Amino acid sequence: MPLVPNQISNQSSLQAAERSSGSTSEARPSAAHAFWQILTLFDSTKLSTHRAFRNALGVVLPLIAGFALYMPRGGLVVASGALNVSYSDGSDPYPARVKRMLASSVICAVAVFVGAVSGKHVVLAVTLAAFWAFIAGMFVAVGGAAPDLGVISLVTLLIYAAQHLTPREAAISGLLALAGGLLQTALSVALWPVRRYDPERRVLEKFYLELANRASAPWNATSSPLASAHSEQAQEALLGLARDGGAESIRYRALLNQAERIRLTLLMLMRLQLRMEREIPDYPGIAILNGYLQVASQILRHISNSLSAAPSTEPQEKARQAVEALDRFPAQLREVAAATPPSFIAAVAKDAVFQMDALSGQLRAALDLIQNNAEVQGAADAPSLTPRTWKETVSSAIESFRNHLNLQSPIFRHALRLAVLVALGDILGTEVSWRRTYWLPMTIALVLKPEFTATFTRGLLRIAGTIVGLLLATELFHLFNPGVVLQVILIFVFVFLIRWLGPANYGIFGIAVSALIVLLLAIAGVPPKDVIWARGVNTFVGGALALLAYWLWPTWERTRVSERIAELLDAYRNYAHALSHWNAADNSSLQELERARCGARNTRANLEASIDRLSSEPGTTREQLARLSAVLASSHRLIHALMALDAIFSHKPALSSSPPLKNFVSKLEKTLALLASTLRGVRVPSKDFPNLREEHRLMVQSRTGDANSELARFDSINIETDRITNSVNTLAEQITQWTRTREFAALHKHRLELEAGQASIQSRP
Repeated sequence: MPLVPNQISNQSSLQAAERSSGSTSEARPSAAHAFWQILTLFDSTKLSTHRAFRNALGVVLPLIAGFALYMPRGGLVVASGALNVSYSDGSDPYPARVKRMLASSVICAVAVFVGAVSGKHVVLAVTLAAFWAFIAGMFVAVGGAAPDLGVISLVTLLIYAAQHLTPREAAISGLLALAGGLLQTALSVALWPVRRYDPERRVLEKFYLELANRASAPWNATSSPLASAHSEQAQEALLGLARDGGAESIRYRALLNQAERIRLTLLMLMRLQLRMEREIPDYPGIAILNGYLQVASQILRHISNSLSAAPSTEPQEKARQAVEALDRFPAQLREVAAATPPSFIAAVAKDAVFQMDALSGQLRAALDLIQNNAEVQGAADAPSLTPRTWKETVSSAIESFRNHLNLQSPIFRHALRLAVLVALGDILGTEVSWRRTYWLPMTIALVLKPEFTATFTRGLLRIAGTIVGLLLATELFHLFNPGVVLQVILIFVFVFLIRWLGPANYGIFGIAVSALIVLLLAIAGVPPKDVIWARGVNTFVGGALALLAYWLWPTWERTRVSERIAELLDAYRNYAHALSHWNAADNSSLQELERARCGARNTRANLEASIDRLSSEPGTTREQLARLSAVLASSHRLIHALMALDAIFSHKPALSSSPPLKNFVSKLEKTLALLASTLRGVRVPSKDFPNLREEHRLMVQSRTGDANSELARFDSINIETDRITNSVNTLAEQITQWTRTREFAALHKHRLELEAGQASIQSRP
């Protein structure tokens, strides 16, 4: 049974970025220490007792039914199907969850049948396993739950190929495994009728709580934008509600819309507060703005608590008083700004008053939605994305596969590596006299990943976890000699541990899985002593083969990080374009802006994860990490400024249509596109780059030519575009330095060799 886890000069700006990242790079551990940190990482955010309990229940119920009906082996097959599908369970919205778990049930049932039927024919079994492994490896291109589903089904195929069943027995086993998957799915969505929007409510609760925490905490201009991960999770969770016309669904979408607006306005207020502190550290407006943010944090916390499954008895009167207190702060800051002589800080204070008024309105709207006092029908027009149809999903998956079918793609090389090794492990298993040799290719399938860090951490943890788990199972049988009832109880306990602690640390997962396998086979009548030795040897050999193969033909993260930066610049270019072409009356324009926001969040997360993986790879130097950290810090400055423009335009959409601003953004887009091309190895002459500083000067000159214009009232636009100019010019210098390093030259040469090899293969008749 498969067991798988689921305004300064450009030069000074550059120096500032290097200083801001310097502390980070100096504090970074060595590659060996970073690798050890990943090995011992325990991610408590992945703990879920409810999920673990229902998954364990879904496994033991078929076992109990099997013994009650005198069909223990049938119950074991159903239990294995339930266990396979449990890895597709989650805490996301019910519609998406049930689709994923049903797909897992069907695919794993097919894998049971195909594996069992092909098992008697060695050549056919090895060929099918290699083909299935290649497809499972390519599933990484699709993302989401697809890679895990590919591994689950591959392991299922390998295990049942060792059973040598007749076609009738294979069909029955497939149906029984399907029944187990359906049972697990039913348990997961059992509360759907009574808690229809519970997952969406929980993710909104966390989003508002994160906004509350960030509103009351110090802010760093070089850090990642506030609440990015929570925003992305909320967007994904509520994506399925776009076609739901119910009042409750619209209310949650409206709450998400307000949260996104609040997030942008908070960012803008924090930037304004930072400017005040830099200009005049003891300016009275700073304390006023800080007090305002503290009260706003209290209101956001109240909203989060109201979304909780068990809200506190905090009286609504307290929240109402906090809202009333908000109005006093803008009035106080307005008086301070009026008493301040015309200056930069006076303009900043006036902008802060405007943003405070906007945030107060957003908080009131969110409170009204929480208290069901608002008309929610208008929220249906909020700029939310709609989920893709199944045809669009399939078409996108096929396109992703097609784009990665070349040796330049790390995903293609991973799929090829996986297919060859699984076939080799399968063949080796048939040639040796060890017992249960299907664990050898199964371990290869579980250990081998596209990245060095993931492969080696999983490989080491899998081997160590297996040894500890086998020792634990041996001791349990030695001490207790458990009967059937105690074995079922222990199976429940270990499945619970796998699904509770396993997602937090793979080593714990490996320990629990090894002990569970011994128990499952023991309940089927296989003596534990016959399992323990075979399991240990095959796991060790399979893990060692996977690690050796990856060491001989690796996919280093350093070969991908330049492309990740280029993708980030492309995403920020799309965001800037969407901002400058925003039309509040055009729904397609709003949809395009939301897609650009999501794309920026995703690519930023990918780059940050890539740099984290790179930090644990052998051969990575502190100098490399320092350069990348500086690039990342400058990119954070850029996105902060773009988001600040987003906040300004969300209150005054007409400002985005200013011709001087549009011209500046078009030059920004060209600069970012050329920088992305540079990172991809294209030689771009320096004369091709626009003079962004001159473009900004022309924009400001055009803007200030009419002092009575609406645009002239918003000094923050000039300031934010100045920040954009500084950050992009700094990025240009940093990227130029990066592309002149020996590491980049070597990587570019390697890429050209791959392209030449691919072209040679394609040109052959």
